[in-house]
Amino acid sequence: MSQNDAAPGQQLWTGRFTEATDAFVERFSASVQFDARLALQDIQGSEAHARMLAERGVLTEAERDAILQGLAEIRQEVIEERFPWSPQLEDVHMNIEHRLTQRIGEAGKKLHTGRSRNDQIATDVRLFLREAIDTIRAELARFQHGLVELAEREADTIMPGFTHLQVAQPVTFGHHMLAWYEMLERDRDRLADCRRRLNQCPLGAAALAGTSFPIDREATARELGFDAPTRNSLDSVSDRDFAIEFCADASLILVHLSRMAEELVLWTSQQFGFVELPDRFCTGSSIMPQKKTPDVAELVRGKAARAQGSLVQLLTLMKGQPLAYNRDNQEDKEPLFDAVDTARDALTAFADMVPALSVNRERCREAARAGFATATDLADYLVRQGLAFRDAHEVVGRAVRYATEADRDLAELSLEELRQFSAAIGDDVFAVLTLDGSVAARSHIGGTAPEQVRAQARAARERLA
Repeated sequence: MSQNDAAPGQQLWTGRFTEATDAFVERFSASVQFDARLALQDIQGSEAHARMLAERGVLTEAERDAILQGLAEIRQEVIEERFPWSPQLEDVHMNIEHRLTQRIGEAGKKLHTGRSRNDQIATDVRLFLREAIDTIRAELARFQHGLVELAEREADTIMPGFTHLQVAQPVTFGHHMLAWYEMLERDRDRLADCRRRLNQCPLGAAALAGTSFPIDREATARELGFDAPTRNSLDSVSDRDFAIEFCADASLILVHLSRMAEELVLWTSQQFGFVELPDRFCTGSSIMPQKKTPDVAELVRGKAARAQGSLVQLLTLMKGQPLAYNRDNQEDKEPLFDAVDTARDALTAFADMVPALSVNRERCREAARAGFATATDLADYLVRQGLAFRDAHEVVGRAVRYATEADRDLAELSLEELRQFSAAIGDDVFAVLTLDGSVAARSHIGGTAPEQVRAQARAARERLA
């Protein structure tokens, strides 16, 4: 029985060795339990490699056709979950190569000519991550579309804007949703940059020094949809910057979603009561029948820690490695896969949930009336009357103290009461002390005025188109 016809447990690289691998070491070093996820990418890379080898005369046309037919059959087995995975064959590459040789015989042994598992895995992961980025960017855009629709729907809805979680100034709910949109827009741009940098093909770098066979790296790169081959074989097989960069981007996406989640948790509480989430995104309590908890938001907030953990894990994994490939890099898959899944699923949850929330407009407006939200408008009014801003700030501070003691809002004070703090205050002051007047006055690019919200929403739609 030849080595390539060996049963699982007799690895394809044992010619150098005089004893079998320890059973524990087999289990400890196997990666197929997680890198089997790359099977379709591995087959895709193998098909391109086989076609290139035939073009260069390394394989005959008959050998190429047999390999391609065998790989097509294996792809179907993988898709239909019929593939006979063996942990004893160590990884996704050796499992597929063993299966190919079982199916087509001698030609299957020739597929590995001119390449190594080192450049194979580097190519597989890039192919996988490129697809993942496209999916995640699509989910980001879907969520952004939902936020734009929500912003337009609530362009006139007034709510309190906060600093330090204290009422600061009135804003519109639509304006707040577009702030979330902007966070996601930066995320989408970062992922596009990450995709551009990773879209270089390592195939042909072989183990670390390239190969003596007359390969055509441009051809395989082109067939696999890469922009170009990687430029240095040592870097090609050892680089995991693209995975680290993605995990950094995913961490920031989850940070943004976590901040949104925190606001949703607050806003759905009885103390705020700004919004209500659809029942299908909430759960109840096993002991308190009145409870409706925003579990999806809380879970997303918690999953931010997973994404950050994946980033730290990859940074730590790479920091002490000399060139070129080291077995340490087997440990890059699980954190990367988890970061992909976490970012995608969290975005899917929010893209479905957030646009479906209902806003309690009356409660939002009532909350904006608390905390003297138009105090800054009174200070701006006094500046327009000729006071220096610092003097106006002092005047309004004394007026707020008076209103606090009287348990009234600034807009509820009489003109005579207001004028005791400054003779510059006229009867036109009440136009700036209203919530509607306050938000309408901020009608400039980036402002919270309803007309600006609608204009920014239109511009956002055009960017997403």
